[in-house]
Amino acid sequence: MTGELLEGVTVLDLASVGPAARASRWLADYGADVVKVGPVPAKSGVQIAPPFFSYSAHRSMKRVLLDINAPEGREAFLALAAEADVVIESFRPGVVDRLGIGYAAVSAANPGIVYCSTSGFGQSGPASQQAGHDLNYLGHGGFLHLTGSGPDGKPPIPGATVADSAGGGMHAVIAILAALRHRDRPGGDGTGRHLDVSVADGVLALMALSVDEYLATGETVEVGSNLLLGRYACYDTYQAADGKWLAVAAIEPRFWANLCKLLGLDKWIRHQNDDAVQDEIRIDIAAVLRTKDRDTWVAELGPADTCVSGVLTIPELVEDPQFAARGAFATAKHPTHGTFRQLGPVLAGTVPAQDPYLVRESDTTDTDELLAAAGLAPETISALREQGVVA
Repeated sequence: MTGELLEGVTVLDLASVGPAARASRWLADYGADVVKVGPVPAKSGVQIAPPFFSYSAHRSMKRVLLDINAPEGREAFLALAAEADVVIESFRPGVVDRLGIGYAAVSAANPGIVYCSTSGFGQSGPASQQAGHDLNYLGHGGFLHLTGSGPDGKPPIPGATVADSAGGGMHAVIAILAALRHRDRPGGDGTGRHLDVSVADGVLALMALSVDEYLATGETVEVGSNLLLGRYACYDTYQAADGKWLAVAAIEPRFWANLCKLLGLDKWIRHQNDDAVQDEIRIDIAAVLRTKDRDTWVAELGPADTCVSGVLTIPELVEDPQFAARGAFATAKHPTHGTFRQLGPVLAGTVPAQDPYLVRESDTTDTDELLAAAGLAPETISALREQGVVA
């Protein structure tokens, strides 16, 4: 375990990818005992997680394979859930109840369970049964509309799965931790909760600044309509002499003044929010920034309170000294593939592990150990394996 803050919390994760899987990864990083519950090989579908991503996503986790469509597999899962603190699932709304492993079934045996259902549009509403992925939820929640567009008006595809991570996974973690805190509070009755986490709802929450502005004023918020959406030259991206890009976010007047002085553009200090001259300011800033390479500008402007940084590529950011100082990357060791780097856990308030993370072969499971701990006899487990119910 990397972090000790959630030591003693047991999580069953029924998801393989998406927001629920992101949530379980973060919980594991903070010390929770996470068990990935997957289908037996003969029953499994297409696996879309890239191998090296799965090494990172499943670190510090155990794994059990069950056929939850079989009555015996369902009972085995319920036995595991009876000893757990949290269940996370991402089936389409209604599926877990039809399978007999929903909140009602689990909480009947374990009233303290925190049962987190993550889905694209939530457990209710006219879109609740619709299939979707990250891009769909970003579109539905307004994020794509305000991310900008190309010459043809086409919204761009973001460079990260913002909906799955920030809209779904992080909201799931927050809700789970809040429910655990409520369950375990002094004087509480120890009961858990059924949490309904909608990825689209989470994206909508990320849009609060723009949505609240529209609701309060009735004025439509568009790209370029306010400071944080590119209205002013002080908050934009500019190209350097080497073709690489700089992010400029000199919002506060003092940062803007520092930037103008260092670029030799003192004449624009008093015109930061003057709509009439924004195009001229952009032209002047762009012309100056094209005179030097990106990294030269970052070295000059970054430490000078100008809010200027480089737009890094992935090969650049993995060698970045700031991320290195923060311990952003960890070492993992696989019995076949050897040692390699991966993103480390973001651990506030804990000490990152110094030893390599040990990555197991993809066919390694802990089924026997986990089912035995849940009270199943060895002969019962052997019989279930013979029947193809567990693996």
